Amino acid sequence: MTRSFYLSLLTGAALATMAIMAPGASASPRAATPGPSPSPGAQAPVQQGVNVAALPGVTAFGDTPPSTPETVSFILRERNLPQLKAAVEHGITNFLSVGQFAATYGQTPANVAQLESYLAQFGISTQAYADNVDVVANGTAGQFDQALSVQQRQFHVPQMSGHGSATIPAQTVHGTSQSPMLPGSIARYVLAILGLTNYGPYSSQAVHVNKSVVQPKAGNANSCIALTGLAGACNLPSDFAADYGLNPLYKAGATGAGQTIAIVTLAALDPGAPQYFWKHIADVPSTGRTVTVVNVDGGPGAPSDGSGSGETDLDVEQSGALAPGANVIVYQAPNTDPGFADAFFSAASDNTASTVSTSWGASETILQALIATGQETPAYAAAFDEAFLELAAQGQSAFDASGDAGAYDASDDLGTTNLSVDVSPDSPFITAAGGTTLPWTGQLTGPDGTVTVTVPAQRTWGWDYLWQPIATISGTSLLDTAEANIGGSGGGFSSIEPTPSYQQGVSGTQSFHAVQYLTPTDFQSFAPGLTLPTAWTINPTPAVSQGQGSGRALPDLSTNADPYSGYLLYEPSFAGVDEPVLQGGWGGTSFVAPQLNGSTAVIDSFLGHRVGFWNPSIYAFAAGSNSPFTPLQASGTSSDNLYYTGNPGALFNEGNGLGIPNLSQLAADFAG
Repeated sequence: MTRSFYLSLLTGAALATMAIMAPGASASPRAATPGPSPSPGAQAPVQQGVNVAALPGVTAFGDTPPSTPETVSFILRERNLPQLKAAVEHGITNFLSVGQFAATYGQTPANVAQLESYLAQFGISTQAYADNVDVVANGTAGQFDQALSVQQRQFHVPQMSGHGSATIPAQTVHGTSQSPMLPGSIARYVLAILGLTNYGPYSSQAVHVNKSVVQPKAGNANSCIALTGLAGACNLPSDFAADYGLNPLYKAGATGAGQTIAIVTLAALDPGAPQYFWKHIADVPSTGRTVTVVNVDGGPGAPSDGSGSGETDLDVEQSGALAPGANVIVYQAPNTDPGFADAFFSAASDNTASTVSTSWGASETILQALIATGQETPAYAAAFDEAFLELAAQGQSAFDASGDAGAYDASDDLGTTNLSVDVSPDSPFITAAGGTTLPWTGQLTGPDGTVTVTVPAQRTWGWDYLWQPIATISGTSLLDTAEANIGGSGGGFSSIEPTPSYQQGVSGTQSFHAVQYLTPTDFQSFAPGLTLPTAWTINPTPAVSQGQGSGRALPDLSTNADPYSGYLLYEPSFAGVDEPVLQGGWGGTSFVAPQLNGSTAVIDSFLGHRVGFWNPSIYAFAAGSNSPFTPLQASGTSSDNLYYTGNPGALFNEGNGLGIPNLSQLAADFAG
């Protein structure tokens, strides 16, 4: 169940002028390089976050009251950035402390002091993170208006579409369409100003078995079948440990003791949920470890199913169950523009957690569209890269879910049908977690009958294997069924991130095999230079084709994520919405990211030290004589993510990455 932050806000001419890139095309909103240095005494513009005034259907109704409290984040440019990127991509073994990172890559204390002193003149209080990259400021709208030479206004934003059946609720917010200004001597080292609006643009996607064709069987003696109708859709963390080789590390006494896991999320944890899950459902022994909640920027408010608390619950339940000796810190931020970035910088600046994960993302296509229409800053994605670089430099492993719409991630937010991957797992400085389907057999029943579905072997997660059975039992066309069941392991080629050095020369990271069930059609010209597909035609028996791609390829590795071979979720926030608190048949790559997070804590405790950013090492391990990965390279319709399939003879494919890991063997490789 990938929780995705995205803005499903673009319709018709509101998309303005932009070019959506095919896989391998080159565009880089992450670059955010400074232009000519402004005159030190002159005011210079700085990029901000969401331009709420540009959202479709928005109406303004007056100026923001000057007394309105606000939290605004100033993301500073990291110094020596080319050196830092090269070091991280090649693999850092001498990890830095936060102080060492700040001294080498953060802004100078003099520059931080200059920014804080300037804001203090307007009565604005500040707190600089220890990395000297993020400065969080608190004041009033009137104070920020004066300091940044803007006028914030009040806006009513109508309800927007969201992932699946989710919606972004109608909101009354403040914001400004004006570029914030700072003195030139300060603006030159400020990457972005986030928080001049309190609009909450982020929504969530929950991936569950299709309840219209899988009916729970009340009274069945098998509790899993009673919950889901399927015998294999209620896996526990112990099943993950058995499937992916974690048990030998447990037998060696490694439990994650002495390590700390961090969860970065945009929804509140249900108090007591993980502890109940561990004790009463997963049968995890009590170790006296702690679960600590850190409310970043004031926190996200009370837990609720609608806000995505189920994502936070599952992240802690899964990661903590796999590392029963590890402490857990939940960095939970408000659903605001700067919240997500500040949560990562909090985890980095604390440097308490040896491993971090998140399961929120967006399609690159919508990010490009938002930038082109002025609704988002090009520097926003660059800010996340800065956070991931710091984590890597300090030896903190980091994982992000690769997405749940297969090769067509933009279909889940922007609604277009082009090939696309997710932001921020497309960053070269984080490990992208993809998904597979475990072997399973079960019956699906609908109004037109019952069919038996069998997956004989572990495969890349792609729901094309369900399209014909569901069409048969529901009486719908194959195309309509496919469009209603776009599910699979997020993967493909980044259009905005270059190929990192650890992927260069790795077979399969620039070439691919594909099965094109869905052909994009109904291309619409929204504006000069902008043409996007909005529909598909379908071929139920596609031939295998080959092609070349460029850019960061993802995911990096995969484990079980298909809800039909999925997991149990305990979420007290379900109470009151006519759903049981414990449900089976949950899945998505957002299970994989926290599972790898918890597994890393076990590996770190086994080795007695942090292993840090996985990617430079795992690509080298995969190329060795005794790879810790089992590649899923069957080429054809039996293992694909709705487009990319196996890459015979190669190390990598864009459906599942390097394949599925043997975690105990991986630990041995890290030891070597």
